[in-house]
Amino acid sequence: MPDGDRSIVTRALTRRFGDLVAVDAVDLEVAPGEVFGFLGPNGAGKSTLVRMLTTILAPSAGSARVAGHDVVHEAGAVRRAIGVALQEVGLDPLMTARELLTLQARLFGAGRAEAAARAERLLAMVGLDEVPPATRVGTYSGGMKRRLDLALALVHDPRVLFLDEPTTGLDPASRAAIWREVRRLNEEDGVTIFLTTQYLEEADRLADRVAIIDRGRIAALGTPASLKAEVGEEVVELELPDPDAARRAADVLAGLAPRRSLSGARARLYVTGAAALVPEVVRRLDAAGLPLRGLSVTQPTLDDVFLRVTGSGPAGAEAKEATP
Repeated sequence: MPDGDRSIVTRALTRRFGDLVAVDAVDLEVAPGEVFGFLGPNGAGKSTLVRMLTTILAPSAGSARVAGHDVVHEAGAVRRAIGVALQEVGLDPLMTARELLTLQARLFGAGRAEAAARAERLLAMVGLDEVPPATRVGTYSGGMKRRLDLALALVHDPRVLFLDEPTTGLDPASRAAIWREVRRLNEEDGVTIFLTTQYLEEADRLADRVAIIDRGRIAALGTPASLKAEVGEEVVELELPDPDAARRAADVLAGLAPRRSLSGARARLYVTGAAALVPEVVRRLDAAGLPLRGLSVTQPTLDDVFLRVTGSGPAGAEAKEATP
């Protein structure tokens, strides 16, 4: 597929801040109509890459095209083709939702009547149409502000939508509402969605493909299913009394499970045939005088992928790979 037919394509995209290389020669391709999840630890380069793709930040080297337009030489065309809902919601607290949406539509060239109609349609789309019209945005809950921010990003019917951690800090009900709307936009309207998130369940449920960036480079790329399959067939999670006991348990079980990871007082073993191994796991821990507080057998998740690729949780929580 030629680059111009893709929604997003980057070639050796790089951004430096002095001696720090925040994004290091990244190559990505996102197809039209795809939901693309972009994950990484804090400080890995996620937000820097999004800011380059949305023309907020100029690349130091390499190139990027969004909706068929070069982000440097055709920045205006890129902005007209994209919608952006960044992590920090910037809404005028003294204005109403209808005022903000109408203003945004007018700025994109809509007439007065058309702008008012778009505002009503978008408020209904994100479930804010029953809020009293005179309610100022400053009184909105966090979930309501996120939904309004999404509506503002859609006011000009963009072909590509960038969502930077759209559900961070929201309660489960508000998060589920955002998920439903993102999926509807993609399935019914064909909007290409570039989603950065620290909730791995969110990427697992919404994304067609996922990339994980670590230290400025793409460390993993594929469908959620293929990435999880690379981890191993099953995960045996052990809960020990403390981190030191977890480290000792990982050493004791090295012969049974060469691939292991540690996070606090938990040790995770990546194995095939977990049911047959569990009795021997318990026997060896008992022989070593290591009391178990809990044991469970699960399928791999994107959390396991993330830990193996980056050595940390999505918010930077320390974890490490245990090796023989």
